[in-house]
Parts: sequence; structure tokens; C-alpha cells
Amino acid sequence: MDNKSKSISAVDLFCGVGGLTYGLEQAGIKVIAGIDIDETCKYAYEENNDADFICKDIDSVTSEYLSSLYPEDDIKLLVGCAPCQPFSPHAYKNKDRESDEKWGLLSKMQELVENVEPEVVSIENVPRIQNQEVFIDFIDILHALKYKVRHKVIYCPDYGVPQKRRRLVLIASKFGEIAPLPKTHSSSEKDGLKPYLTVRDAIVGLPAITDGQACDKDPLHRTQKLRARNKERIQQSKPGGTWLDWDPELRAACHQRESGQTYKSVYARMEWDQPAPTITTQFYNFGTGRFGHPKQDRALSLREGALLQTFPLDYEFINPKFPASLTRLGVHIGNAVPVQLATVIGQSIQDHLQEVTHE
Repeated sequence: MDNKSKSISAVDLFCGVGGLTYGLEQAGIKVIAGIDIDETCKYAYEENNDADFICKDIDSVTSEYLSSLYPEDDIKLLVGCAPCQPFSPHAYKNKDRESDEKWGLLSKMQELVENVEPEVVSIENVPRIQNQEVFIDFIDILHALKYKVRHKVIYCPDYGVPQKRRRLVLIASKFGEIAPLPKTHSSSEKDGLKPYLTVRDAIVGLPAITDGQACDKDPLHRTQKLRARNKERIQQSKPGGTWLDWDPELRAACHQRESGQTYKSVYARMEWDQPAPTITTQFYNFGTGRFGHPKQDRALSLREGALLQTFPLDYEFINPKFPASLTRLGVHIGNAVPVQLATVIGQSIQDHLQEVTHE
């Protein structure tokens, strides 16, 4: 296949508010469209990205429809981050994972790859997916279709993301193996790399606000109101500490049980000079993780979560026609692919295509 004069165009499945799309565009990849079932993502996706938002259930996307989105002569890139709840260690402990309707979404993406055969495919998901049959089947199909496949668990701080997030990244190409970019950051000065970015690097410049308050100049810089008991708890919380730092009467009932002794990272403060923990869809809630602000007596604001996900400060999330919802926007931000990780994926693909076009 002669790809020397071709450009690359991408379609982003399960696009959400556009973290993956934005990162690909930062790497110089043209994104034609993002597809997602959640219509509340449309505003942020289209406001910040040069791509169309298509509100569709992935099950209703046919191969013919997907093929029609790509310009005829471009190299086709299909990317996606299927919802990871079925593969999360937190979601199902005693439940049947197979019964979750989201389980089949990766299989649907596999079907589209089989029928459309984009020249390059990339997915991003939780590391545990690599041990699941649905992922192993996906790999087998890619090999059968003559893709060269590379997948690796990425520690996000290694690539300039200020949170201790681990994600599995797969990149497959019809042109040959795509090597991931070498890591750019390290916890050790001896490596000669940039130091890990920290919570301080990401959020220290934002205006101080209290719990339940929204910043006048940035409506996304808003926080959840704390109950009186949780206000007392965060006032006694130390950066990097645990609920063991509190007066005994402030400890929750679950902390008194033996099974609760291991959950030290809930109701806890972040540390200024360390990467943040993984940003989840509940990062604005003090009681769901180490999501307390390092200094102020509150949980993270929505803007702080977005910055830790490496969205730029001017990324617009709030549709001015509708009231802001902490729950909805928390899901949008927490579910996103970190923009910087997406840029690394895009740059790896770009470097690969530059190499194969000059062979």
C-alpha cells in the first residue's frame, strides 16, 4: 500500500468529552468525529475540538456507516476507550462481570475493526483487561488481520501526567509495529529525565475556595459542600495521612471493623509534592478516596480534577444553557483519557507513520 502522500484521519469511539480526541489533535492527527451514547458530552466535545460529536449507541454503528466517515484517500485510525467498569477490580467482587451490558462494547469495536480494517487501531483501558477473554480474542483477531500489535501498561507519571494512574495502551498497525515513545519523566534525578509532575504543579495557582463554593471567574472551579462531620474530619487530616490522624470519635463505623483497617486512602488529603492518586468519577467527593485538597479544608474542585487529567485550563465543560452538575461533570472528567497520555499515543502513531513513509 502506497501511503507516502496520505494523511491520517481518526474516529474516536466512546469519545466522552474529548480527552483522547484533544490529545490526538495536539499530536497533529485530524479527528473526523467522536461517537458516544451520552448526549451531555456533546457541548464540551464540540466546543473544544475540531470534530463532530455523533450521539449514537455503539451497537447501532454499522461498518458501512463508520467507513463513510473517513475521507476516501486517508489512512484510517480507529481509537476508543470502551467503558472500563466491567474490568475494574472495584466494580465486581461477587457479581457476574459477563452480565454487565458494557462487557460487549470491546467486542463491538472488534467487529468494526474486522469489517472496516482501519490501517491503525488504538485502545486505552484498565490494566486488568489484558487478562480477560474478550481482550485476548481482540488480540487474536488483530493478528489474523495482519496487524502488528503492541500493548503495554503505562504508568502515567512517566509521560507527564500528574496522577498515579496505570492504563493499558494498545496500538496496532498494518504497516508494522508501533513502538511507544520513551518515557519523559522519572521519580529519580539519576535518570536524566524531567521530574514527575505533582499536585502542586497542576493546581497550585487556582484561587482559594471553600467547600460548596464556586469561583466567580471559573464556574468549573467549584466544590462539593461538606457535611459538618466531614468538615471536622478534613480539618484533622494531614497531607498523605489517614483517618488514624483523627480523634477516635470522628472515625466512621467501617473504620472500627477489621475489614476497614486496610482502607487508609479514603477521607484523606493529597500531598502537594507527589502525583495525585488516580482521578475517578467521584474525585470531588472527600469520602471516596484521597481527594482532599492538600491545604484547603475541602475536596478537589471540578477544575482541579480536570487539570490533574491534563485538560488545559481553558477547556470548556459547562454548557451555559444548563446548570452545572457536580455528578455529571465528575463523570465526564473522571472517565476521560488524560489528554497528555492521548498526545503521547498520537505522537507515537505519527512517528511510526513518518518512519514507514520514508522507508
